[in-house]
Amino acid sequence: MSDFIIFATADWHEPYWTNKQHTAKSFKGLGHRVLYIESVGLRSPNFASKKDVFRIINRIKKGFKTIIFGAKQQENDIWVLSPLLIPAAHRYPTVKKFNAWILKKLIERHVKFAKFRDPIIWTYHPFIMDSIVGLDYHRLVYHCVDDLSSVPGIDKANFLTEEQKLLRLADKVYTTTESLKIRCIEFQNNTEYFSNVVDFEHFSLAFETMEIPEDIKRIPTPRIIYHGVLSDFKVDFQLLYDVASVNKDLSFILLGDEREGQKNEVFENLKKLPNVYALGYRSYSDLPKYLSQMNAAILPTLINEYTNYMFPMKYYEYISAGIPIITTALKFTESVSNGLFIAHDVDEFSKCIHLSLRRGRFSFAEAKAYVGDNTWEARSELMLDRIDKGASD
Repeated sequence: MSDFIIFATADWHEPYWTNKQHTAKSFKGLGHRVLYIESVGLRSPNFASKKDVFRIINRIKKGFKTIIFGAKQQENDIWVLSPLLIPAAHRYPTVKKFNAWILKKLIERHVKFAKFRDPIIWTYHPFIMDSIVGLDYHRLVYHCVDDLSSVPGIDKANFLTEEQKLLRLADKVYTTTESLKIRCIEFQNNTEYFSNVVDFEHFSLAFETMEIPEDIKRIPTPRIIYHGVLSDFKVDFQLLYDVASVNKDLSFILLGDEREGQKNEVFENLKKLPNVYALGYRSYSDLPKYLSQMNAAILPTLINEYTNYMFPMKYYEYISAGIPIITTALKFTESVSNGLFIAHDVDEFSKCIHLSLRRGRFSFAEAKAYVGDNTWEARSELMLDRIDKGASD
């Protein structure tokens, strides 16, 4: 059994779970203990955003509770630490030291309380260096899953400087795209690429006979789905609008909320189309019910600095549910191809949708073969097995 300290970029109870929470759960499933440290506030908060203001207030409340009571045990062998820190203050030396001092003390207290022994530090961001000084740990692993430097609100130059420091210190680096590997390996030779993965058991529930959700019963087929945050620095709303406009015989279903504070005129017009159904957020547990009723899935993703480093988690989620995927020509498609139809413009996107509909949904056997060992448990076992391989002693 090993102990892990995970520095995440997402809070534990975020509605859209990402690599961080899933990795923590998979480590626990493999018999390990985890201290999960919630986001330290990488980007500057938007005080015009109700979500950001609510998050700040909630973090202050949780932060004071953490100072008084320590990390909260979320479930057996997983503790969640909500640090009371000043967000997006990494560029200010005095505040940075203050944040690091508080976080270090909270970590040391938990390590002593839970009797962690030589924990493995597993981080998703580089702003940890001052918080782990003097801490006895076995290995330092950087799990680089996105180009966070390109996220709106993050100081790019500062982030890249800190990331390079982390890369030089890390014992092991894992990336989810070849593009990220190329960037990281310049500063850390012990870097390996492993794609994003999926909870196959959960999403393959779409193959079982399931009750049709009430809100899609009257939506005509064929049904085309996109699920996830509707963020205008990732989703190409203009492409989606144009495709939906020329394919009036298809129903486009959007499951997810718009990025908080976002006011995108194209998206507002998109929602007005008679064959577009923006249903809002649906829980992770309910997704298989919806996916079981879909004929195709889409990744109408913008090609930009952020998405060029992205491996969408939705890829294997759609595959696991047996749904063919139409996507723009993202770089991740250079390393995977199963179930994909790749389009470069509106006409190609439309043609690919109709090709996917003629092809039809995958069988369970096809979906399982396409996913292979790209599951959370298998990937976690593989990464843990390779932590010490190539690492400096």
